[in-house]
Amino acid sequence: MSVSSPVTCVVVMGVSGVGKSTTAELLAERLGWPMAEADGFHPQPNIDKMSASIALTDADRIPWLHAIRDWISERAAAGESVVVTCSALKRTYRDVLRQADARVRFVYLHTTTGVVQRRIAGRSGHFMPPALLGSQFADLEALESDEDGVVVDPRASPGEVAETALVLLGLASPAPPDPPSPPAPPLPPTLLTSRRTTGA
Repeated sequence: MSVSSPVTCVVVMGVSGVGKSTTAELLAERLGWPMAEADGFHPQPNIDKMSASIALTDADRIPWLHAIRDWISERAAAGESVVVTCSALKRTYRDVLRQADARVRFVYLHTTTGVVQRRIAGRSGHFMPPALLGSQFADLEALESDEDGVVVDPRASPGEVAETALVLLGLASPAPPDPPSPPAPPLPPTLLTSRRTTGA
């Protein structure tokens, strides 16, 4: 979709465990936009494969990407800009998302394998096992110069990561104007009397 589209989708992308959900939640809160997690669009067979530490193929991912793309278009038809998390590891995957009827922009959270491994080791309750992290890094393709997106280091605090993304995207709220200067205090009565007698 053309960059002139009146609605925007910000896709927070990167490998599992890099901080996509936290960043997307903060972006959605600050922008006042609805948010969706790409994990919620996976069909059950995909979830079963990942839970069994079996890497997804391109064929597995295409229906999932189409579902995310269609959700973005549905929200755009309602005039809503949105935030969505999605690994979007390959250029071809991102090209599918860019078919949506909105201006699709990417926030690529990029850091080292070690940082992500430590984060994944500290979380629980997610169907994406640490064993698949290597396959994700193997598939990962950085944003290219003609893609509408920014790269952010996620090692800062969540608030700083979100603010950096907003600034780089040009979506940060402008700083409030300086308050007006207070009026000058009135002259003391004794000084007023002195001015009248001296003709000042």
